[in-house]
Amino acid sequence: MKHWIRGILDVKANELKKGTVIGVESQHVLITQVTVQTAASRSGNTLYKARGRDIASRQKFERSYKGDDWIDTVEFERRPVQLLFRDGTDCTFMDTGSYEQFVISSAALGDELPYITDGLEGLYALLVDERLVAVELPPAVTLQIVECAPAIKGASAAARTKPATLDTGLVVQVPEYLERGDSIRVNTESGAYMSRA
Repeated sequence: MKHWIRGILDVKANELKKGTVIGVESQHVLITQVTVQTAASRSGNTLYKARGRDIASRQKFERSYKGDDWIDTVEFERRPVQLLFRDGTDCTFMDTGSYEQFVISSAALGDELPYITDGLEGLYALLVDERLVAVELPPAVTLQIVECAPAIKGASAAARTKPATLDTGLVVQVPEYLERGDSIRVNTESGAYMSRA
């Protein structure tokens, strides 16, 4: 159930989802994760732990809510975009429908930056008052290994792992049988290796 109060759309905590922008004490917080903690006793309340970051300051945010707590959400626009280019300290994205361009600093992208490549599909811009404030990544991306220890002959998928540097600079643990030049799928939420691409 959603309702409008003071021109702001409010939702209950049990409806909160990743990618929502909420208003908390004059901050705009982008929710990056919601976890549910079920009460151990019958009389206990289920808690919804929201994690995210302040859009302006990039400070981490973490707060727990009861399922029926009301939360102010901030109106934002979600548009499909592609990375056009990186220019020094900024990234320029283009709306794939209108070809409108948006610029955001690399620092503002923070943890999302190592997952963003040219031609990445499933990337969305979050706009507040026509200003790009954050990007929403697809659940997984394909990246190429540019540096790692040599592959070990006879290593299996269940064997030990080794660190690998990917083409965006991201470092992930990969199975020992993978080598430089291999493309892999990486989970954008956990940063973990998923499979060969």
